[in-house]
Amino acid sequence: MLKDFQRIGRQLLHLGLITSHGGNASLVKGDDMFITRHSAMLGDLKKGDVIKVPYIGKGPARHVKVSKEYPVHREIYEMTGAEAIIHAHPPNAIALSLVKKKIQPLDAEGLILLGEVPVVGTDKVVRSVGSKEVGKAVARTLMKVPVVMVRGHGSFAVGKTLEETLHCTSALEYSCKVILALNKG
Repeated sequence: MLKDFQRIGRQLLHLGLITSHGGNASLVKGDDMFITRHSAMLGDLKKGDVIKVPYIGKGPARHVKVSKEYPVHREIYEMTGAEAIIHAHPPNAIALSLVKKKIQPLDAEGLILLGEVPVVGTDKVVRSVGSKEVGKAVARTLMKVPVVMVRGHGSFAVGKTLEETLHCTSALEYSCKVILALNKG
């Protein structure tokens, strides 16, 4: 399992979808969630950087190193039935999330794979990080779409595998690059 996290983490960094210590990823297996630790370097994950925590009906994680986004991941799993989540910080998507209430891809892949990408969150960007309120809004939204943006913060993508969530995350960022390129012209 660590090898999957490492492969996807390297791709997230290589594609510019995260900073050196930003973002997180998780998978569920049975009653356990495996999630990257707080401030892990997703592009260079090592043993101990992926933490096993309970997620359904077992109370909050007690592990002090768990990602700050653990409550959001937990809400998403409980409400959507997803099996994998990536939370990334795609810069062009973040820029658009600051000025739009939804991101409407214009390119074929974005239209087919993503459709319309909702933007949720508070006007206070910092309050959006790991908040229960935003977690519920993200989870409700992800019941209908594969990826959502949290205003000024980043994306959450769901799927059956980490690779599927990477596909949605990278397609979102590509679509946002296209939108911004058209606005520059």
